[in-house]
Amino acid sequence: MTIASRLTALGITLPPVAAPAAAYVMYVRTGNTLFISGHIAKKDGKPWVGQLGRDMSTEQGKEAARAVAVDLMATLNAACDGDLSRVTRIVKLVSLVNSTADFTEHHLVTNGASELLGEVFGDVGKHARSAFGVAQLPLGACVEIEMVAEIA
Repeated sequence: MTIASRLTALGITLPPVAAPAAAYVMYVRTGNTLFISGHIAKKDGKPWVGQLGRDMSTEQGKEAARAVAVDLMATLNAACDGDLSRVTRIVKLVSLVNSTADFTEHHLVTNGASELLGEVFGDVGKHARSAFGVAQLPLGACVEIEMVAEIA
């Protein structure tokens, strides 16, 4: 099964690539390594605002992280000139979770992105990762994730 057919089977249509919100670019390629800037969670095209442990559940955070993964794949697709089969490895995710001081399920929130990348890319989508709790994110977003990938 191709990556495009997996996306279709999952009911995923990649959105247009988001524009940078400040003084940075959406991705940088050096050699075969692609560094994708952090993408915040969006719902209905707007920042998905909330704080885990206060007004969002772990399950809602997981849905937000999955939404971020879709946006990350859109940027990855653009960087691969529309050919996700060029991805040889999702190397690493860094996940920032807007959370209260006593929230401890950042890893479970981040699974929303990790699990989707595994579904779409198979073994190529298995990656290293870090998940952190932070006091706040840009625009009040609940989750922000950045990605490192290797491409052919």
